[in-house]
Amino acid sequence: MIIGAGSGIGQSVAHRFAREGLPIALVARSEKTLTAAAEALSATGVPIRPLVADSTDERALRTALDTAIEEFGLPDVVVYNAALIQSDSLGELSVSAHLDAWAVNVVGAINAAARVVPAMAERGSGSFLITGGMPEPKPQYLSLSLGKAGVRSLAALLDQQYGASGVHVATVTVDGPVAPGTDFDPDVIAEHYWRLHTQPRHEWEREVLHTGRSDA
Repeated sequence: MIIGAGSGIGQSVAHRFAREGLPIALVARSEKTLTAAAEALSATGVPIRPLVADSTDERALRTALDTAIEEFGLPDVVVYNAALIQSDSLGELSVSAHLDAWAVNVVGAINAAARVVPAMAERGSGSFLITGGMPEPKPQYLSLSLGKAGVRSLAALLDQQYGASGVHVATVTVDGPVAPGTDFDPDVIAEHYWRLHTQPRHEWEREVLHTGRSDA
């Protein structure tokens, strides 16, 4: 299940897992985005279920997750890839704008985790992977820096609570702008997600930092 299945990392991760024969549930807030993602995956031959939901809408997100679970069963892996990427600095955003950014960057991940991670723990297996960024906070990306610090902490908390029950929680922290054909090619970054999902338990990592092609 990919939450935030837009072009870039979301679709590349979907393709990487589809290559292994896994059915794919795609969640995005735009019907147009979902249609493009589903069409791009159609050649893989795996079952695909596009689901419209804004990650900040708790009810819509839960409905999408429930629908995917009804059709495919509890997912082996959930990737939270939604983020509000914008340039803003101290004092620039209103309270409501900060809350909007936090809702996308962190609260959506919390709500997704609350629906699937306890069930994964009961089953005894599963991966919950979050797209991170900003390994060092940047003043010109204040809300994003705070959000990425938030999901890093969330991953640590989930690991503390559910790791012993067999749930691998980790972040893939991308230290640069994602673009095809560069050191931050989304297809290259997608390999980290597959590697984390398939890691033996005694080798589990909680964070992978992608700084360029040499990381993959």
